[in-house]
Amino acid sequence: MKKLLSLFIMLLVFASCKNESENYVDIRGEEFSGSESCIQCHQNISEISMQNSHFKASMPGIKENLLGDFDKDKDAFVYNPNLKLKMHEQNDSLYQVVYYNDKIVEFHPFDIVFGTKHAQTSMFWKDEKAFELPISYYKSTNGWATSPGFDSKNPFFGRQVLKDCFSCHSSNIKSPQPKGASVGQEYGSSEISGKLDRNSIVYGIDCERCHGPAKKHVQYHLKFPKATTSKFIVTHFSLNNQQKLDRCAVCHSGNQDIKLKSRFDFRPGDSLSNFYLNKNKTLKDASFDVHGNQAELLKQSMCFKKNNALNCVTCHNPHTNAEKSTEYYSNICINCHQESSKVFCKSKSVNKKNCIDCHMPKQNSKAIRFTVSGNDKTQFYSLKTHKIGIYKTKNSINTMKN
Repeated sequence: MKKLLSLFIMLLVFASCKNESENYVDIRGEEFSGSESCIQCHQNISEISMQNSHFKASMPGIKENLLGDFDKDKDAFVYNPNLKLKMHEQNDSLYQVVYYNDKIVEFHPFDIVFGTKHAQTSMFWKDEKAFELPISYYKSTNGWATSPGFDSKNPFFGRQVLKDCFSCHSSNIKSPQPKGASVGQEYGSSEISGKLDRNSIVYGIDCERCHGPAKKHVQYHLKFPKATTSKFIVTHFSLNNQQKLDRCAVCHSGNQDIKLKSRFDFRPGDSLSNFYLNKNKTLKDASFDVHGNQAELLKQSMCFKKNNALNCVTCHNPHTNAEKSTEYYSNICINCHQESSKVFCKSKSVNKKNCIDCHMPKQNSKAIRFTVSGNDKTQFYSLKTHKIGIYKTKNSINTMKN
C-alpha cells in the first residue's frame, strides 16, 4: 500500500512539473517564448549574441549601459559662455542638465539608450511619448557631441522618437489603441499619435526577431531533446536567398519607401515588398546613405548582380559583432575572385589581405552629422559602403569610378 501511495505521489509531482518557459508570458503574445528560453539548448550562441550590437541596439538608460563618462564639469557641452549642458548622476539616475549662468533651468533623465557599436543616443519619457536627448556619445571622438541634426547653439528636448525608430532598435513596443480604432486600423492611427507603452518594450534585437516566435519550438525540443531536426522555427537554411536578404533588409534598407505595415509585424520568411511600396526594386543610379542602407547598396553591386546566392550572412555572422579585420573579409572576396580567374583584381598595388579599403571604402553619412563642444565645424559619421565596386581615391574622399 505504501509503495502504491509513493508511486501516486511521484506521479502527481511529475504531472505538476513544467519547464520554466511554460510559465513565461511574453508581452508580444503567447506564441513567443523570450530569448531566455533559447539558453536552455543554445547556451554558447545565446551568450555570444547577448554581447553583440544587435542585442544591445536598445537598453535601459542605466550607468552600466552608457558609453560616456559622467564628470559633470569635464563632460559638458558648451552652447555659449552662459549656456551649458552637463551630464549628471544623482541617486543612481543619470541626467542631461541645462545650466544658464550656472543655474539649472531644465533636466531630463537617460531612460533608454540606442546603440553601442559606433555611437549612442538616448531618450527620456514624457506623457507616454519618447523624446531624444540633444547630446549623444560618439566613439570616433571619444566624447559627447550634438545628437544627429541637433543645434549646437541651443539645447532642444522636443524631438519625438516614433515607434518606427524602435522597430529597428528593439524587438517590441506597443502603442495605446486609439478609441474607436479596430485592430486592423492600428498601424495607421496609433503610429500617428506617437504614444507608446513604455512597459511593452523588449530591448534589443533578440532571437525571435530573426528566427520568429519560438514557443512551439521550445516546447517541442524540450519534450524531444534528442530530435535532430529543428521544428517550428525559422532557420537560415530554410529561407530562399530573397527571404534571407529581406530578413536583414527590414532594418538595413533605409526608410525611403512608404510603409504599409509596422516592421514589428515582419516575420522571417515574409516578403519585404508587403511592408513597403516599391521595395526590392532598387534603382540602378539611386543614391543611398551609408547609414542604414546596407542592403540597398549591396544590391547595386556587380558582385550581387552576378551571384544569386550572395546575401548578408555571406560575410556577416549575425550572432557576433561584425569582424573588424579586413583580412577576414578579403578571404571571402578571394573565394570568388581567385588569382587565376578573370575577375581577380587588376590593380598593380593589389593587396590580397585588404580588398575592403579599395572596394568598400569609408564614406561620410549625410544622415548623421554632429558638432563637438567648442568647435562649430561639422563632424561626419563615416562607415564603409556596401556598394562593392571600383573607386578612385583623392584626398581621402572616395567616389565611384564611372
